[in-house]
Amino acid sequence: MTRPAPITAEERALRPAPWVRTRLRAAPLTVLLGAALAFVAVLLAAALPRAVDRGADQALRSFLHDQGPGPTSLFASATGRGGPMTPQDLDSVRAALAARTGGAFRIAPSGSVHGAVGVKPRALANPGLARPEGIDPQLSLTHLPEAAAHTTLVAGRWPDGGEPGGPLPVALSRSASETLRAPLGTVLESAPGISGAQRAEVVGLYDAADPEDVYWTDLPCLTKACETRTRDTLPKVFWQTSAVVGADGLDRIAPWGEGIEYFWRLPVDTGVLRADLLPGVSREIAAFVTGRTASELSLAVERPDLRIRSRLPELFAQAEARQQGVAPLAAIGPAGVAGVAAVVFCLAAALTGDRREAELRLLSARGGSRRSLVRRLLAEGALTVLPAAALATWLALRLLPAPRPAASLTAAAAVTLLALLAFPVRAFVLLSAPRPPSPRRRLIGELLVLAATAAAVVEVRRRGVVTSAGLDPLLVAAPLLLALSGALLLARLQPALVGALAGAAGRRPGLVGFLGLARAARGSGRGRPSVLPLIALLLAVTTGGFGATVLGSVDAARLQVARQAVGGDAQIAAPLGDVLTPELIRAASELPGVGTSVAAWVEEDAFVFGTDRGSPQVTVVVVDPVAYAALARTVGRGGFDPALLAAGGPGEPVPALFSSDVVSQAGDRAYRLRVRGEELQVRAAAVVDGTPALSGGGAGTLVLPADPTVALTPRVSSPNRWFGTGALDADRLRQVVRAGTPAAAAEHVLVRTSADAVAKLGADPLQHSAGRLFWAAVAGAAGFALLAVLLTLMRAAPDRAALLARLRTMGLRPRQGVALILAESLPQALVAAVGGGLVAAAAVALLGPAVDLSALVGAQVPAGLRFTARPVLTQALGLAALVAAAVLAEAAISGRRQISTELRAGDQR
Repeated sequence: MTRPAPITAEERALRPAPWVRTRLRAAPLTVLLGAALAFVAVLLAAALPRAVDRGADQALRSFLHDQGPGPTSLFASATGRGGPMTPQDLDSVRAALAARTGGAFRIAPSGSVHGAVGVKPRALANPGLARPEGIDPQLSLTHLPEAAAHTTLVAGRWPDGGEPGGPLPVALSRSASETLRAPLGTVLESAPGISGAQRAEVVGLYDAADPEDVYWTDLPCLTKACETRTRDTLPKVFWQTSAVVGADGLDRIAPWGEGIEYFWRLPVDTGVLRADLLPGVSREIAAFVTGRTASELSLAVERPDLRIRSRLPELFAQAEARQQGVAPLAAIGPAGVAGVAAVVFCLAAALTGDRREAELRLLSARGGSRRSLVRRLLAEGALTVLPAAALATWLALRLLPAPRPAASLTAAAAVTLLALLAFPVRAFVLLSAPRPPSPRRRLIGELLVLAATAAAVVEVRRRGVVTSAGLDPLLVAAPLLLALSGALLLARLQPALVGALAGAAGRRPGLVGFLGLARAARGSGRGRPSVLPLIALLLAVTTGGFGATVLGSVDAARLQVARQAVGGDAQIAAPLGDVLTPELIRAASELPGVGTSVAAWVEEDAFVFGTDRGSPQVTVVVVDPVAYAALARTVGRGGFDPALLAAGGPGEPVPALFSSDVVSQAGDRAYRLRVRGEELQVRAAAVVDGTPALSGGGAGTLVLPADPTVALTPRVSSPNRWFGTGALDADRLRQVVRAGTPAAAAEHVLVRTSADAVAKLGADPLQHSAGRLFWAAVAGAAGFALLAVLLTLMRAAPDRAALLARLRTMGLRPRQGVALILAESLPQALVAAVGGGLVAAAAVALLGPAVDLSALVGAQVPAGLRFTARPVLTQALGLAALVAAAVLAEAAISGRRQISTELRAGDQR
């Protein structure tokens, strides 16, 4: 076989250069900028879904962790009526339960516990035991097979079964032994019961290795003696504890406890749960509790009385509701970034098309088909976009590890496809047969956008932002559709508005302002201004303004909830039956930042007689009317006119504020108020919705003026509550309480502040994730909007340079050239800023009533956004300032160079 002759240098020189390599070498800066744009856009597209997933998982795990190990466990139990169980039976049931896990969820490595406990505690009759108020202490018996692994034996031995007929050996915690005064060797005598009197001997004392270990959760009083109160009208304190029984004494628990209950607690490992797999986990847990798995386990362990319960299905439903409440609001920011980025790619394609239109038409005239040219342009873009997109996707996956890459890869692929096809599609349109402008086609498109916007707004107002079906794209897109409609309307109005300004400038001396405004009105010689930069700016301003309003409303609602829970910005409450000293009240009132100071006497043991609703129990609040009215206005509950509580003459009923659940309307009718055996005639001066002195609702209240006529009890003159508003320092307030209260009582005085309550409400990772996502989206949208303005300036640069070169030959000074560029470019930015602010305000007005902020606030609040101008103005003016700075920089840097280049090259147009 003959080998082909090698290619000579002359033949290699005559061969045409490869298209793609030639084009990439011809414009390296353009190639780098295109790759950088694709890299940033794909990085954001790939990172945002992973950030959302990580935030959702972290919020779910934090929410379940805060519930504690008890509610997040599977708890199985069986009664003694199903027959006795041996220690081996307890272990086998636990193994059977654990064997059915490991699918959608798994058991936590620590915290699992099983055993048996007596149904009822027994009162101990030993005369030497501790009895704080004369009530016998009570003892429960518990068998824990793994107790030795979680305790340290400090005295004696671990119990066994004991001698037949003798006392049952038990082990007691050292703390309980000291509290009850039951040392090692004590024989505890129980009070007679159904099974007769029982005896137990303390043969061992132990300390818990870690009293805070989840192992001891829900195990009654095994690490110490618990202070318990009787359920009498006047409750009395007594001690209650539990003792550990050995395996050989398991069958003796039932006689002591008048029955026995076997239990198994399996804590679910919430640290590995994922938000996207939560429905499957919920179904599997539900099968454990009441479904097929529960039936199969009862048959497998031969215990028909086996019952499994858990709060996990309820907690999962709450977690899903929280996620659904936050998801639409959190998605608005990324949707705005996506819209602005799409506009930027369209502008970049338009700029490249303008620069290469002559080249493409020349190639087409020399025989190149549209298909072949588009294929070559795709090859150019592939070598530029695909490596940058692949690097950005890999970087997002590495920097934000998450278990589910599908959404991230899909978003990255969509942005890559847009970056790859933007310019080829633009070139295909340029090479197509020219079509005359069609105002009707544009009008139809705009009407379709307006119709979609109206439909989205109506759906949001009808259904609300949060739906049970999940994330609805139409509802998420509602603010963006409003921004798009506003941009289209401004695009119609902008030429007329700027033209009017040009006319006004034309009547003044100087041509720079008139010429710049005239060019802005007619689009710098391109027929009409491009609507794409306006859309980008309005999308950025509207997204930022609407999102900032949402976060501002969340902060305001959270503060309102905290104030209603505290009763103001601070509250000091004396222990039950005690009062606050005048020195303490005066010191608290004089703290820096205190606005309103209210001392109150609050009594819950009061009754009202003669109402239409019987004789309800009420809470009486005695306060100064003027200060209390200011407090009620600040808190937003129980507001009234203080003049209504002006006392009448001697012998007349005392005016009072009644809550609506006590009486339905105000009037002069007299009622009898009884407080601690004393009675007073009162009348309903007004009906209010509650009082700041009590958090929550549902409790009847009466507010009386602090007046000499209110002679209920001498304690009225010594308040037991203090409420304050203003910017108080919680630490200084606690120092005042410690200084103004006896040392023994200081730790029992309750100090609460709204700042602490707000911090607690805002500690949810779900809210932090939504806030971080929003601000990241605002930054991304602002960056892309700024890039859209720069691309618009670059697109208009050749025509502007030609004009400036002509004017330079007629005596235009360089400073005037910069002023001309500013006059031409800034009107669009200012119109976009004003229009974006108006559209954001319209979005809040139209969509705000349907927005439920409860998931973001951390408490149930009424639906609706609170419009404030500051967040919207901050976003609009901030973006306008960025755009103005970019225009000024471009004018100062590029203007003179373009003029000089144009003058050297000559006018080729």
